[in-house]
Amino acid sequence: MRITVVGTGYVGLVVGACLAETGSDVVCADIDEHKINGLKQNVLPIYEPGLEDLVERNQQQKRLTFTTDVGSAVKNAEVVFIAVGTPPDEDGSADLRHVLSVADVIGRNMSREMVIITKSTVPVGTARKVADAVGKNAKFPFHMCSNPEFLKEGAAVEDFMRPDRVVLGVDSDYSRSVMAELYAPFVRTGKPILFMDIPSAELTKYAANGMLATRISFMNEIANLCEKVGANVDNVRKGIGSDVRIGPSFLFPGPGYGGSCFPKDVKALLRTAQENKASLKVLDAVEQANERQKHRLFDKLSSVMPDGMRGCRIAVWGLAFKPQTDDMRESPALTLIESLLEAGATVVAHDPVAMPEARRRLGDRIAYTESNYDALTGADALVVVTDWNQFRHPDFERIKSSLKRPIVIDGRNLYHPDKMAALGFTYRSIGRGRE
Repeated sequence: MRITVVGTGYVGLVVGACLAETGSDVVCADIDEHKINGLKQNVLPIYEPGLEDLVERNQQQKRLTFTTDVGSAVKNAEVVFIAVGTPPDEDGSADLRHVLSVADVIGRNMSREMVIITKSTVPVGTARKVADAVGKNAKFPFHMCSNPEFLKEGAAVEDFMRPDRVVLGVDSDYSRSVMAELYAPFVRTGKPILFMDIPSAELTKYAANGMLATRISFMNEIANLCEKVGANVDNVRKGIGSDVRIGPSFLFPGPGYGGSCFPKDVKALLRTAQENKASLKVLDAVEQANERQKHRLFDKLSSVMPDGMRGCRIAVWGLAFKPQTDDMRESPALTLIESLLEAGATVVAHDPVAMPEARRRLGDRIAYTESNYDALTGADALVVVTDWNQFRHPDFERIKSSLKRPIVIDGRNLYHPDKMAALGFTYRSIGRGRE
């Protein structure tokens, strides 16, 4: 099958490489010449485990190619995925300019019947707008499909190759048959392909991320309550997570959610509700709770620094919003760092893979170290923000001897409070007893 993927960001690159891996001829197109030139040399614009090997192998075997000529890439395709960015506007709605621009290019360049798939995260009604834009110039029949992605950063290749479900909103038997054939190699273990109408598919993506964001914010609120009443959120989490109606996933408290999906999708879903005069008060509260939670680490650190932050040196372990990615979009680390700098502290940070992205965002406003332990030298306190495996079992004696003061703020509950107390640390975590 001849497939074109327009957009070589996080979603488009994973989609293109994984589809090529199953034998399809895939062209990934993007107007960013620098990015495309890098991809031709197997230099990826993102960090994602396993993706580099896929790109290199499928380029070598001539199943995957990259181009800046979007029109040419569309011309002979049977299937076109639109996977360009949909950044939030100031009002929270998804910016569809790039999506509709691609739709216009498709309409002007298509040379045969094709299926056009919106893979970007887009609000309800977008497929119809894309169809209108394509139809202005199309000389051949086309069929629309909404195929929302459910890729977890850090596990995106595995998620695509072995999905727990594939959601497909289709408008015809033709698009249904083409998409069933396309995804057949990925659901051989019996995982479902869920065919539905296009608006339902478009809403499913936002609803799923809204639900996950709700679980995270709810658990963070419970953790904050635990600190008031002397309860341990670890016990509460296990107690409710063992209920089969609830389950254990997304119940770990922390410094708030971030990344490219949850913050943007919550805002877009709230905007969709507002435009349709519907109420989503629960989700509105989720967003407010998350914004409050991102300030918790600074507040906890402030509570154990009686002389204030000015002139202090703070070590930060973890800059990405989650492990196994270099994505810092909406990362709680950014909120913490900005608060520290505003309070007059200096920051020295380490992250296993996000340092280049941090330098791009923060420049020389903070210092960076190649080792997590190097960040501790002369620091007044350590704040753990991202739960990388490398941080889970550190040398505590080395931490204590390197710090000027034995203060550790653990935003991911990686360490045991009793052990930290026995070692002589001033230790604060999230929701584990009174503070």
